[in-house]
Amino acid sequence: MENVVVGPLDLAARVDEALAVQAVAFGLGPEEVAIRRQIVLRHLGVPGARAFGAQTAAGRLVGFVYGLPNDRTHWWSSVVQPYLRRTGNDHWLDDAFVITELHVLPDFQGRGIGRRLITEITDTATEPRSILSAIDGDSPARHLYHHLGYRDLARPVHFPSASRPYAVMGAPLPLLRRGRMPLPGARDGRE
Repeated sequence: MENVVVGPLDLAARVDEALAVQAVAFGLGPEEVAIRRQIVLRHLGVPGARAFGAQTAAGRLVGFVYGLPNDRTHWWSSVVQPYLRRTGNDHWLDDAFVITELHVLPDFQGRGIGRRLITEITDTATEPRSILSAIDGDSPARHLYHHLGYRDLARPVHFPSASRPYAVMGAPLPLLRRGRMPLPGARDGRE
């Protein structure tokens, strides 16, 4: 197994490598990658946006995460807000750090890389909570998020042009670490 190092990533400089990871991990075609490239570059212009990458000793990017402080005027927020309002959770859109994308190449999944990426980036957040959306189903990603303290805030959420429904999830920061279980009755899953 190759050793993988997780650290800050200049996503603008390595956007094509990152999108190649996302294309493999998420099954995207060239047209979708071209659209997402423009979205990523636009997001990186938002104050507070940042990225972390996972790379081998040879410098091969095998995973990445990026996120930014939430803004209710952003497209994602405008789509999820009605769903969150229905469940009484739309306050989660305020003072939250959004995990916009998190992807790891399939050959490197199951090694804790996704966990390291998301905990490293959220540890840099000044916001008291994190939110994200994930495909609504039983998956390793959703299991990871639950183990980190994320809970379902709204589901199913339907994004325009997405064929599958999503779940919006939220967690107080810092995220839970391995071996730390919330105490019974703890607020928001934290001690």
